[in-house]
Amino acid sequence: MARAGKATSATKQAAAGPTERFFDGLAQRGPEPLLKAGSGTLRFDLTNGGPEEHWYVTVHKGDVTVSHANTEADTVVSLDRALCDKLVTGRANAIASLLRSVMQIRGDLSFFVLFQRLFPGPPRTGGKAQ
Repeated sequence: MARAGKATSATKQAAAGPTERFFDGLAQRGPEPLLKAGSGTLRFDLTNGGPEEHWYVTVHKGDVTVSHANTEADTVVSLDRALCDKLVTGRANAIASLLRSVMQIRGDLSFFVLFQRLFPGPPRTGGKAQ
């Protein structure tokens, strides 16, 4: 029976988009050294033409939990689902997105700056930079 559960989880993970994979992976990987200096909560409010989607992240000195709670948070990040997919795959930069006003942040900006270090850098193209 345990195998069926794992297979279902693996199937879900394969069918999930980049945002789901990022947040699910964040919750499963254990203490995050890049966040050990901070504690707080973030709520990501994602829009996509339908009901708003929420990712609620709690950080306590590197220990991370993730849920879909729509509750108060120290930092609230509002953005389009497509932009979130780009952020979590390194195809967009969080600070540049904030400066271009395609993403809004309310609350503790410094905590978001700490958290955004978890987003990957740009994907490598394999070619030489010009």
